[in-house]
Amino acid sequence: MASSPLILLLTVPLFGAIVGAFVPTGLARVWALLVSLVTFLISICVASAVFAGHPFSFHQTLRYDLPSINASFSLAANSLSIWLILLTTFLQPLAILSSFESIKFRQREYYAWMNALLVAMLGVFLARDLLLFYVFFELTLIPMFFIIGIWGGPDRRYASTKFFLFTFTGGVLTLAAVVFLGMSAGTFALDDITLAHQLHPGVVTFAQTSLSATARWWVVLGLLAGFAVKTPLFPVHTWLPLAHTEAPTAGSVILAGVLLKLGTYGLLILAVPIGIVSHDGSAPMFIGLVHFIAIICVIGIIYGALCAWVQPDIKKLVAFSSVSHLGFCILGLFALTEIGVQGSVLYMINHGLSTGAMFLVIGMIYDRYHTRDINKLSGLAANMPIMSFFFIFFTLSSIGLPGTNGFVSEFLTTLGAFTSPHLSPWYGSIAATGSILGAIYMLHMAARVIMGPLKVPEVDHGHDHAHGGHSAHPHAPGKNDINLREIGILVPIAIVVIVIGVKPGLILDSMRPEVEQLLSLAPRQAIVQSPVPAQSPALLARANGVEAR
Repeated sequence: MASSPLILLLTVPLFGAIVGAFVPTGLARVWALLVSLVTFLISICVASAVFAGHPFSFHQTLRYDLPSINASFSLAANSLSIWLILLTTFLQPLAILSSFESIKFRQREYYAWMNALLVAMLGVFLARDLLLFYVFFELTLIPMFFIIGIWGGPDRRYASTKFFLFTFTGGVLTLAAVVFLGMSAGTFALDDITLAHQLHPGVVTFAQTSLSATARWWVVLGLLAGFAVKTPLFPVHTWLPLAHTEAPTAGSVILAGVLLKLGTYGLLILAVPIGIVSHDGSAPMFIGLVHFIAIICVIGIIYGALCAWVQPDIKKLVAFSSVSHLGFCILGLFALTEIGVQGSVLYMINHGLSTGAMFLVIGMIYDRYHTRDINKLSGLAANMPIMSFFFIFFTLSSIGLPGTNGFVSEFLTTLGAFTSPHLSPWYGSIAATGSILGAIYMLHMAARVIMGPLKVPEVDHGHDHAHGGHSAHPHAPGKNDINLREIGILVPIAIVVIVIGVKPGLILDSMRPEVEQLLSLAPRQAIVQSPVPAQSPALLARANGVEAR
């Protein structure tokens, strides 16, 4: 069955989560790692088909319970979503491996929730039905709520509750937009492109050709409500620093690397084409809203950088840096240019790699010294030289050093804003100052923690129920460095950072057709998909009318 790899991407981690909840405690972490590695291999199989021009698709109409609204279980992978799928399956085994020494209690539940979270995240990137997309989008809240609330830091309950309430509240408004749009269109199917490069009309086509301006306005506001919180954009970002700080290391890696990208991905495939882009590629709808979002992004870039600069906690510093970085990501997206949108998608990938790696290294420091306070750490290069190398390496990647992955995406998003016909060059110019501030606060933090005289707290390793101890004396030069397991976690990310930095065209060239279609630069045609999902006759007629024109 040609679609079986897509089904396996969901069923393998789902099976792993169910079985993992009952395996012996000593096998829980090995089982979770095995499941995540198998899922990664399946994603590579799907990616190879997509890049070879033979994308998988799977469709099953749900006619048993919801026949009147044409909801369907429809999955597909294209040249945009596949990169986020690969990012997810790549980070998952590394996050699980990083938990081997730090998670000491209720291990079966922890690894089962990690696999359950993987199912929901992959479901978002695979869903080709709007209602199915929303279901997976909201399902991600439950595993992360428990991961933060049970295995997090001292304020874990408050952090997990705040995370859930913020994101769920925004999601309720998004649900209203989803239901209205699907019921109005007579289908929840998303527009899709097949091997024949033909467009299968769905809710996006309906919104662009049939909804009134007023209806599109309220729909895009509902979509923005949920996706802006999940991204998060200023000023609805306040849940993020606390959630990052209190989450266990693996939780922070997945939260920064993948979960935040659910919001940016939703903006990319839904909010922008449904509410902003016109069907003929002319001037965008609601230009005032485009400028408002761009202003919010610029404020978030500067605000996040300034907040990060003054943080005494390394983890909270990196958390605030995400607010700044994702401001670049969304600014490039709302530039509505090919350069800006490509840079935005690349930024999603690069931020997940670099920031996820930073959280991994910070977690390794915390496992040894049980502190993330910059004022209590200094000169770690003296007794942790290997860790210090990776710390500096990923710091340079985060600030966009040429030759690393961060440089290309930050440059493209800034250039996209600067050259956008819909935005003023001032947006790109002001945003560029965020790059300067990013270099200042990241290098300042790295210099204090890695350089200078050695200063670490005395740690009693026998009184921490969640984190594994390390017996080496904290002041013994080179004796408290990261081990082979931890090196094995960081090396793959470092390799990918360099590969993308040197050859960004591997990603940019592959996504260009999808970006052009998103911006309505490519002609739209009727699609053929096997089997063809049920569509309302009115929607098909309207799509054919657009094609005829």
